[in-house]
Formats: sequence, C-alpha cells, structure tokens
Amino acid sequence: MSKNKDIILFQRLLIWIFYLFSGFLLYFKKGTIYPFLITFSRVVYPLTIFWLQLRIKKSSNWLQIDSGMATAQLWFNILPVLASLFAAIITILNAVVFIFLKLNNL
Repeated sequence: MSKNKDIILFQRLLIWIFYLFSGFLLYFKKGTIYPFLITFSRVVYPLTIFWLQLRIKKSSNWLQIDSGMATAQLWFNILPVLASLFAAIITILNAVVFIFLKLNNL
C-alpha cells in the first residue's frame, strides 16, 4: 500500500515539475506558438495552478453542474474550467514545441 502511494506521489511530483517548467518557459522564453495564445496563457496560467490545486485537494467534480442551476451559475462554473484547461493545454504545448525545437537543433 505504501509503495503504491509513493508511486502516485512521484507521478504527481513529475507532472507538477513539468507544468511549472512549462510556466517558466511561458514567461521567460519567447513563445513558440501563436502570440495571442501565449498572451492568453500568461494571463490565465497562475489561475490554473490555483484552480487545479483546489480541485485536487477537494477531490471534487471538475464541473459542478446540477439541474437547478441558473444560466449565470452554469457559466460561472464552466468558464473557469474551460479557461484553465485551455491555458494548461497551450502551456504544455508551448513547452513540448520548445523542447522539440531545441532537440531538433542539436
């Protein structure tokens, strides 16, 4: 049981290290993808870290939707999720393209 928890901890640590490294590249290196997407990710990236940490600690649903919600409540719950996921994808894509280009230039 302890070995399984160690593996999960190690996997999460690797994911967070790569995500923080991606953020470092996002802020301190020239973006390798479309500039508008880089600007969007630079604005939303700090929120994604905060939002993801809250979701992981609470172990709650990512989309908390029920049938009694008003339209404004639905948008209030959906927009941060979509923005965070979109920014995370852009940030990771930027890092992968950066690493690929660096390895290709060797």
